[in-house]
Amino acid sequence: MLILITYDVNTETAAGKTRLRKVAKQCVNYGTRVQNSVFECVLDNAQFILLKSILTDIIDRSVDSLRFYKLGTKYRTKVEHVGVDRGVHVEGPLIL
Repeated sequence: MLILITYDVNTETAAGKTRLRKVAKQCVNYGTRVQNSVFECVLDNAQFILLKSILTDIIDRSVDSLRFYKLGTKYRTKVEHVGVDRGVHVEGPLIL
């Protein structure tokens, strides 16, 4: 299923900047960055539960936020893009 992950990490402190890097690194491990703090990840349910747990352990819930959008397996009809495409298709080949 396609999961859209968005996050907002408070970077006013050094600890916040560290959390931001950790969240981004984990998201890169599981999906494709489509905007600065937005990732598309094709995951099965077990992978989603694991990634959600990892990310929620990283953030500071009092100042940071995470959002998970479950777009399912028929996401191609639910995603529309306009403008510059900065990423690769989440299920496409990584080597051209």
